[in-house]
Amino acid sequence: MRSDLAYANAAFIAGGAEYPARWARDAASFRAAVGARGRLGLAYGPGAAQRFDLFLPEAVPRGALIFVHGGYWLEGGREYYSHLAAGALARGWACALPSYTLAPSARITAMVAEIAAAVQAVAALVPGPLVVTGHSAGGHLAAMMGVVASGAARVVPISPVAELAPMLDNSMNGDLHLDAAEVAAQSPARLVLRPDCSAHVWVGGQERPAFLWQARLLSENWACPWTVAPGRHHFDVIDDLADPESLLMQTLLGGL
Repeated sequence: MRSDLAYANAAFIAGGAEYPARWARDAASFRAAVGARGRLGLAYGPGAAQRFDLFLPEAVPRGALIFVHGGYWLEGGREYYSHLAAGALARGWACALPSYTLAPSARITAMVAEIAAAVQAVAALVPGPLVVTGHSAGGHLAAMMGVVASGAARVVPISPVAELAPMLDNSMNGDLHLDAAEVAAQSPARLVLRPDCSAHVWVGGQERPAFLWQARLLSENWACPWTVAPGRHHFDVIDDLADPESLLMQTLLGGL
């Protein structure tokens, strides 16, 4: 049985189709407001998509938060999410938002390697601890940084696809080209969290059951905490990244 319905989001969210345009407007307004404190289009590799935007606080940054966008590894880009840097900046942290090569031009294994390279590029520019978060497919990539990226002190995957096996039976796999070997190698729920990296899994309480299962599976396999954000669905679960006092931001940056 195909997993398409289980991983459909917009159809189960009121006004779901309107979110990308809203994100784009808010992101553009944020970039205009921060002005020169936003360094846009920095390269972390030779590919056209291997770029990140870096937003800096007014004082010397305490460290850097990296946010990896979602879109089922097929769509989206950093330019939709600039406004989510507001919470980190208000807490004195820099915030980096990388893009990465999307399917079908790249497979998930290559995307993981690209984000690991982006983490290293941010580390070279911003001293202090690095925290990696990401949403949905970006949550998967953020979780993988807890396995492969030695520079990440903490990972907080938001609504991650932590076990890739359901994607084998999804129509999206026509572009993702996942096979059993790649699923095994790139499913963070099957892998070991680095001992020098802490983790906390985040998911919305009103998400599709598949995403609640994915979040709980990762938290159980990694023996790390997980939080179910009351009333949040798959699209607004990231909104609290813009609020420096939110529980999500405290979970991300508190104690570092």
